[in-house]
Amino acid sequence: MAAVHTAKQALRKEIRRRIAALSDEEKRRQSAALSQKLFRHPKYVSCQRIAVFVSMDDEVCTEEIIKDVFKQGKRCFIPRYESNGNHMDMLKLNSLQEVETMPLTSWNIRQPADDDNSREEALASGGLDLILMPGLGFDRAGNRLGRGKGFYDTYLKRCMRHPKGKPHTIALAFKEQLCQEIPVDANDVPLDEVLYEDDE
Repeated sequence: MAAVHTAKQALRKEIRRRIAALSDEEKRRQSAALSQKLFRHPKYVSCQRIAVFVSMDDEVCTEEIIKDVFKQGKRCFIPRYESNGNHMDMLKLNSLQEVETMPLTSWNIRQPADDDNSREEALASGGLDLILMPGLGFDRAGNRLGRGKGFYDTYLKRCMRHPKGKPHTIALAFKEQLCQEIPVDANDVPLDEVLYEDDE
């Protein structure tokens, strides 16, 4: 286990360095290409209930995706992370504008306020069809390197206990986030697919 932990730490450092070398323009270009690719994806087209992460600077930008989710009349859920553990809920977003007024966490992510209990939690109602997954690194086999807190792995295990079962999971990745192989341990839940810009 210690060896996996050490390998993950080293890889996180390497991937952060690669992403830091990307220009804002290149990040925008890849994000736009990935958004278009997602909009054509059969799982996206057919989903009604989708969880989308609110992107940070070093992640594929999800703003256009959130806009499209509302345009298509799908139900949009975004994460609320609890800073003192690995618990995360997916809470319903009622409009794109809401994101701009939400408080920033210490990680600089906008999310519903801790005392905002009026929102529907995805698993307390109809579950989810699709989760768009953030992460630092990915390999083509669907293994994901997160930031080490375990929010998504823990949430996916909760999804598995929901009557609807585990939603389809798609990671959005810059090409620079792809690795030959991600070291994994027993708690890591593999993804269904990793979406990145290839030479199609």
